[in-house]
Amino acid sequence: MELFSLQFLYMMMMNLFYYYWVLVLVVVVLPYYLGVKGVYSNSTTISNVSFSRPSVVNIGAIFTFDSSIGKVAKLAMEQAVIDVNSNSSILHSTQLVLHMQTSNCSGFDGMIQALRFMETDVIAILGPQSSVVSHIVSHVANELRVPMLSFAATDPTLSSLQFPFFVRTTLSDSYQMTAVSEIIDFYGWKEVIAIYVDDDYGRNGVSALDDALARRRCRISYKAGIKSGPDVDRNEITNLLVSVAMMQSRVIVVHTHSNSGFMIFKVARYLGMMQEGYVWIATDWLSTVIDSGSLHSETMDTLQGALVLRQHTPDTDRKKAFLSRWNKLTGGSLGLNSYGLHAYDSVWLVAQAIDKFFSQGGVVSCTNYTSLHDDKGKGGGLNLDAMSIFDNGTLLLKNILQSDFVGLSGPLKFDSEKSPYRPAYDIINVVGNGVRRVGYWSNYSGLSIVSPETLYANPPNRSSANQHLHTVIWPGETLSRPRGWVFPNNGKQLRIGVPIRASFREFVSPVKGTDNFKGFCIDVFIAAVNLLPYAIPYRFVPFGDGLKNPSYTGLVNLITAGVLDGAIGDIAIVTNRTRIVDFTQPYAASGLVVVAPFKKINSGGWSFLQPFTPFMWIVTACFFFFVGIVVWILEHRINDEFRGPPKQQIITILWFSLSTLFFSHRENTMSTLGRGVVLIWLFVVLIINSSYTASLTSILTVQQLSSSITGIDSLKASDEPIGFQVGSFAERYLTEDLGISKSRLIPLGSPEEYAKSLQLGPKKGGVAAIIDERPYVEIFLSTQCTFRIVGQEFTRSGWGFAFPRDSPLAVDLSTAILQLSETGDLQRIHDKWMTRSSCSLDNTEIESDRLQLKSFWGLFIICGMACFIALVIHFLQIMLQLRHSAPSEPGSNVGPIRRFLSLVDEKESPSRSERRKRNGDEISAEDQLGRQPKRLQRVTAA
Repeated sequence: MELFSLQFLYMMMMNLFYYYWVLVLVVVVLPYYLGVKGVYSNSTTISNVSFSRPSVVNIGAIFTFDSSIGKVAKLAMEQAVIDVNSNSSILHSTQLVLHMQTSNCSGFDGMIQALRFMETDVIAILGPQSSVVSHIVSHVANELRVPMLSFAATDPTLSSLQFPFFVRTTLSDSYQMTAVSEIIDFYGWKEVIAIYVDDDYGRNGVSALDDALARRRCRISYKAGIKSGPDVDRNEITNLLVSVAMMQSRVIVVHTHSNSGFMIFKVARYLGMMQEGYVWIATDWLSTVIDSGSLHSETMDTLQGALVLRQHTPDTDRKKAFLSRWNKLTGGSLGLNSYGLHAYDSVWLVAQAIDKFFSQGGVVSCTNYTSLHDDKGKGGGLNLDAMSIFDNGTLLLKNILQSDFVGLSGPLKFDSEKSPYRPAYDIINVVGNGVRRVGYWSNYSGLSIVSPETLYANPPNRSSANQHLHTVIWPGETLSRPRGWVFPNNGKQLRIGVPIRASFREFVSPVKGTDNFKGFCIDVFIAAVNLLPYAIPYRFVPFGDGLKNPSYTGLVNLITAGVLDGAIGDIAIVTNRTRIVDFTQPYAASGLVVVAPFKKINSGGWSFLQPFTPFMWIVTACFFFFVGIVVWILEHRINDEFRGPPKQQIITILWFSLSTLFFSHRENTMSTLGRGVVLIWLFVVLIINSSYTASLTSILTVQQLSSSITGIDSLKASDEPIGFQVGSFAERYLTEDLGISKSRLIPLGSPEEYAKSLQLGPKKGGVAAIIDERPYVEIFLSTQCTFRIVGQEFTRSGWGFAFPRDSPLAVDLSTAILQLSETGDLQRIHDKWMTRSSCSLDNTEIESDRLQLKSFWGLFIICGMACFIALVIHFLQIMLQLRHSAPSEPGSNVGPIRRFLSLVDEKESPSRSERRKRNGDEISAEDQLGRQPKRLQRVTAA
């Protein structure tokens, strides 16, 4: 935070410095310069007014002639002017005149040259090349309303509303830094080091990189600024890179000018920082120099393995033709870079905008600048007649921004930020004496190995599965992706926080007389660290007083505060902690369970009644009699076995219903409805009988709970006190997630307190149950055989090691933990510390629920519906018979109800077939014998 404040203060001071020189120029230098010309007048004049196309139109260009960009841009703009003037469809009879001035990368010189252009009525300025100069000259362009088209200034802040007359014909660094951030995210790196030139170009570019990385949960771990200017101090860069080599990150982004950039790579090679493990990413300053001319082999050797960005330009026929023409002009001594193409297109862009300006009736008219004139009564004023305002500059600017044509660099149109539409970059890899392209980046579809022009024909797809790059040859001539970080070689040890537990010391406990710790968690951490392919210097930092278990949330918060570099121990991975730190892969399963008192209940003489609840017994008995009555009603009219005296029929009903329990009923059902009811009822009896047998077996053979607590639901519904471990996340979970009153929660600090509280019970000041994580409960139950886990584990989590957000160590340790699990070492460590006594835990989870009606209500409903439907159909049949029967004799007192009851009780005449079956005509002798009473069967057998 302090570093950011110093950088912000520095930027403010630099801006004040620029504005100071602007004021000095306007107040001191400008009057002197104009005085030499003999121009002192307070009058306002309008000059160069023309209402037809002039014969000449003047534009200016400000850049540094002897720079790698300036050399190419100068020749490219000269050729563009020649092409424009030779094309009769552009400007017609008007000749385009280009005035070039060098700024020497100086803001002051750039402003002087811009003011000189005002003498020649320049209506547009190409450049400046430098972002620093562009910031200063943009103020002049705003005041004089002259559009300024920069083909090389990439500072993102130049696109702000502060500079309305600044138009960028090249790509903003905001796009380039987005491309860099996506490359870093693509390879899985989380931290980078940025080396930049300390001016507007470097600072604002790195600021854009910082924002782009933050959107992908990456960050710049260290920013190193170097002085701008032609003279590069090797000792300064050496000291800077030595500091970088001592840091953790091995991904270095270089955003500088060419002179300082090459010095950085040269020193890096000298220090052994261009070897395997390092990642060097250079912005497009490097590709510009490489494209402008062949570098010495010694210089190329210092760049081996670097990734470089280059502004993408499509390989069109027009570009190829111009490149052939370029080689003839230069003899191959000067290469054509992307900035040269933008400079060429900028001339055509201005020419077409001016042509449209004249077609709209625009006039090149300039008004003298009078804003700084002093009142004559105060001793005279500044005569600035030579500095003029372009009256129609806003119209020309509008035409420039509305341009839409295809140039050498591709389609040229502007977005809302006055930057070229659909930006794209080539991603190149320096190999040998040249470069190879490994992919593209475009704002349309991200990283790809297909050219952006091909992707523009398809819908945009920014999914991670669609991001691809070719294989990169990294520094050290390796194809393996660098890890991107190492432990810094500065002697600093990682501060690993370890809780000092007051109980359950099997997991973590200090070794007396030393700074070391022992326990299950410590052994897992040491075993995982030993599997890493690099050494980790660390030291354990104790957390807690040892008198009570510390707050693990407080331990995790120390990582966020920067006090600790990590934390190990029995730390549960819960939601509120994952929001602030990163955890490794869980090395132990964990979750909250309920522990309740338990004892074996001896089975007594009435144990056979325990499988069903009383209400279940009542409903089952009622259904037995109900089904017996229903079957009797359905069979009474046609079945002789269901007829007879009332006493005999009651016994038949009871016997039939109860005998179905054992499937031993002897009464045959003759009606279809009766058989359907009996079939469904026998299915219900089968289910009830099987369930009763299983439950009774469990009651007689399995131990049962002596508590009414059967799980978290019954515990939550009660108002009894609940115990929990001090320092555990269980307290927050029970109060915030389950809504249990905090007054019900009793903190407990040791297994002894667990046992005492459970034995006392809620009526004697103890607790009804304890809620804790499963590993602790397993240790507790291994020595306490009178308590058991009830219900199911109601949360799912695990224990992990905590590290700062986006820490690469968390990822590598996760891989090591998985390897421990696969080899069985993790289980062996578990068995070493989690030993159990003779108290068996085979049946620790017990359910004491008796069978209730809710488990069978579906069966009873089906049976009841079948009985009801059968009765309805049966009585409808009787009603139809009653309707078609002969009416009662006149004068008789027999009403319809008595007739209905009489018909219900009346014996129905059997059909012919049934009559024949009764006489035995169609049944075998064995069947006849089976239907006779048992007494007759015995006589026959005798």
